This record gives sequence, structure tokens and C-alpha cells, in this order.
Amino acid sequence: MGNNDNKKSAFNASDGMATARTLAEALPYIQRYEGRTITIKYGGHAMGDAELGAKFATDVVLIKQLGANPVVVHGGGPQIAEMLDRLEIKSSFVDGLRVTDKDTVDVVEMVLAGRINKQVVTAINQAGGRAVGLSGKDGGLIAAQKLHRTRKDPESNIERILDLGYVGEPKAVNPNILETILDSDLIPVIAPIGAGEKGETYNINADTAAGAIAGAVLAERFILLTDVPGVLDKNGNLLTDLNASDVRALIDDGTIAGGMIPKVETCIKALESGVEAAVILDGRVEHALLLELFTEHGAGTLIK
Repeated sequence: MGNNDNKKSAFNASDGMATARTLAEALPYIQRYEGRTITIKYGGHAMGDAELGAKFATDVVLIKQLGANPVVVHGGGPQIAEMLDRLEIKSSFVDGLRVTDKDTVDVVEMVLAGRINKQVVTAINQAGGRAVGLSGKDGGLIAAQKLHRTRKDPESNIERILDLGYVGEPKAVNPNILETILDSDLIPVIAPIGAGEKGETYNINADTAAGAIAGAVLAERFILLTDVPGVLDKNGNLLTDLNASDVRALIDDGTIAGGMIPKVETCIKALESGVEAAVILDGRVEHALLLELFTEHGAGTLIK
């Protein structure tokens, strides 16, 4: 009995030492981000996995407790599609963007600013934080405008304007309401909905909205949680450190392609707006946020 107790004590001491060492190694990073804003785009597989969602909420609370100011911007494409199917409202996509008519945008706002926003807020509150839910329409946070896209007709070679309905993009972001929230112990959770000049509702891509918000608050880090490890080279290896020139070269040679192109372009735009660095990170990895912010090697692709 005594021997077993000794073994248990030794094991616990070893675990405790490892934890203490981890905390000590994290100290310089904790000091670095104290008082700084971290804008996080939350989406992808992590949003649909209850266990990962709970760990994401815990990470966000810990980031706040350690002195940084997290701002969460969430997506919700799969949940919107599910609700549209239930209501038998048909929708289509053009270049990855949902064509959004009046009926569709009403559902988008209901799902994003209602159901999903409150789920994320509740998860953070249950993890011990104090979250408050917003959409881009609250406090004039995001002034939106209609997104215009063109497509070249392959036969006539003429550029044709595509009408995506109530799909918008940020025209301006007013950071005042966020600055007021961040001066408190509250954590803002934002749905990517904006208002046009006449009060009309626009559905905004969550990556785009998060990047614009990151630029407006001059975030120290803009973190995009995705369903891939980050930017990969042609052999599938993770590229951990890039700059804007590297990114453009990788797009030109085809290494960065498909859906990763708008993500890195959003990162570059955020950097040009004053964000210190952007990170593309795998949200399926447990505690990915903590690994990225508070360890030496990070966990995704850092773009500076």
C-alpha cells in the first residue's frame, strides 16, 4: 500500500513539474499579448463538434483571463444550409458565395445573429467567461455595401456583372462599440451581418468580416480557424512563416489555390490595415489557439 502511494505521489509530482514548466515557458507570450486584441474567426468543423466547441470556449476564456482581449467573429454556412432545407428555400452558389434573396437573407440573419451567436455566447459563459453577442448591425459596427462580382463569358469574352442579391462586404467598421466592450471584462461575439445605407441587411463572408474588424481594432493577431493545418506547399508540408510577397508568389505558381486564396487575401488586407500578423490555423486541433499564442513554435501558418 505504501509503495503504491509513493508511486502515485511521484507520478503527480512529475505531472505537476511538467505543468509548471509549461506555464513558465508561456510567460513571455502572456506578457506580449497583455492588453492586446486578438481577433478570431471561428468556423469550420470546430463549430459543428460539441467537444471542440467547448474547448474553443475554454481557450477564449483563458486568453481573456491572461490579459489579452479576444474578439470572436463566427460563421455558420452549414447551419444556414440546414435551416434553408428545412424551410424548403432553395439557394445557389457563385464562386463560393451564396446567392442571397430577401427570403434567404432573413433566414441567414435569424441563424447567424440568433441561434449560432447565442450558442457561442452560452459556451463561453459556461466556460467561466462573460460573453456578449452582437451582429454587425449593432451600434453601427459594420456599415455594409452590396458586393459586386463579375464573370467573363467564355464565348463572347465579355465581363458580365453577377447579381448575388443581399451579399455584402464591409464598407466601414466603427470600432467604438468594441473598444467600450474590450475595456470591460466582456468578450464580444460577432455575427457577420451588416446594414446598408437604407437599413437593408447584408450577409457578409465571415472571413471578410473578421479581417475588417481586426484591421479596425488594430489587432495584434488575426486568427483564421479553418479545416486544414494552414498553407501547405506542393508536397503537403505546412508552411509556418510567410510574408505578403511569399503569399503572392505562391498564388502565382499555383501552390495556393481554390478556397485558400480568399483566406490569404483577407489576411494580407488585414495586415495592410494595421494588424501585426495573421495566422491560418487548424481549428480541429485541441487548444489550437493556446498552442499558437503561447508556445514558441505556434501551430499554423503565420503571415507577417
